Amino acid sequence: MSRFELMEGSKAIAEAVALCRPHVISAYPITPQTHIVEYLAKKVADGETQADFSTVESEMAAASYVLGASAAGARTYTASSSQGILLMSEVLYNLAGMRLPAVITCANRAVSAPLNIWNDHQDSMAVRDAGLIQLYARDAQEAADLHIQAFRISEDSRVELPVMVCVDGYLITHAFEPVELPEQAEVDAFLPPRQTDRKLDPRHPLTFGAFADQAYYMETRFQLHQAVLRSRSVIEEVGADFTKAFGREYGKHVEAYRADDAAALFVGMGSMMGTVEDAVDELRAQGKKVGSLRLRTYRPFPADQICALIKENQKVGVLDKSISMGAGGILASEVRSALHAGSMRTPVTGFIVGLGGRDVTAETISRLLQRLEGPPADAVFVDLKPDLLGDLAETWKSTWETVATTQRS
Repeated sequence: MSRFELMEGSKAIAEAVALCRPHVISAYPITPQTHIVEYLAKKVADGETQADFSTVESEMAAASYVLGASAAGARTYTASSSQGILLMSEVLYNLAGMRLPAVITCANRAVSAPLNIWNDHQDSMAVRDAGLIQLYARDAQEAADLHIQAFRISEDSRVELPVMVCVDGYLITHAFEPVELPEQAEVDAFLPPRQTDRKLDPRHPLTFGAFADQAYYMETRFQLHQAVLRSRSVIEEVGADFTKAFGREYGKHVEAYRADDAAALFVGMGSMMGTVEDAVDELRAQGKKVGSLRLRTYRPFPADQICALIKENQKVGVLDKSISMGAGGILASEVRSALHAGSMRTPVTGFIVGLGGRDVTAETISRLLQRLEGPPADAVFVDLKPDLLGDLAETWKSTWETVATTQRS
């Protein structure tokens, strides 16, 4: 029988990872990831989890340790945040390029400079093109569930790629929520031991990460791209099997909320979408037809499902907790591209929200609904403080429409 327990999100993740029986865990502490690996280190030290837990000198070393262990056929896990994700980015590209399974928790946190330890999605977005799969959790329950699914997705012979489970720092990692955890036997039935013949073995030598010149390199990128695309059906299959085994609904890359008859839609990822859904309910009670779409899968990008859920007569606001400097919201750009490729003329406004942990409230969403009545824009910064912008405030007001249209009254 599964068990309910009120626990910190970090503990829920650690318990889920332990249930997956990893052979090798390696990590370097960084806020707000630290509690996850502290819980795992204690479980290993107390003999509750049979794994090799290696403390190393940096995040790059942790990822390298995991890479070597995965190449030897082990089930592997690591976690990091912010600057740590950036430091291990070289190895993340290698993990994906060598087609090595691993599960990585990104406890999402803003990146420097200036130094900030609170939540946004800039860190995971910085490695979105490495060739790894990215899944975004809404709450502690989903964070735990996605880690169990992630090991099976990562190790599937049709995929064999690292999977990054992204969980909002503090908002998920440090908040206490009731979480249902399955029994060990249930996870064992859902997740079989890793089996692979493609591993380092002196008796059967193989080469990993070989040199590829211009005659071969482009084909390796094509194969990696196809593997990421192929993972879509595996994610759906694993999610459906998880639903059968544990009763919680998975299998969809995009979750729609009151979207069918909506005149306006908000699109986003992560924990803020719970607030968005609360705001949708409040606005519906006021007679406003609004809905939302939440991406659980970001890589591979579910462009066709997004297009299927958005109608041409709807106004779309995309909520980005990250920014591509000089361009705008990253998710907004990809939603626009998907709609354009599908020959849809739906207007899209990109909202930059929550950078560095700034609150995104139901009241914020209500004000953004009013902004959607205006012309679409590439990058509307939400809740900027004009008094902190100095002499540039008026210039930016006229060129970016950021202060006047979204300033908190």
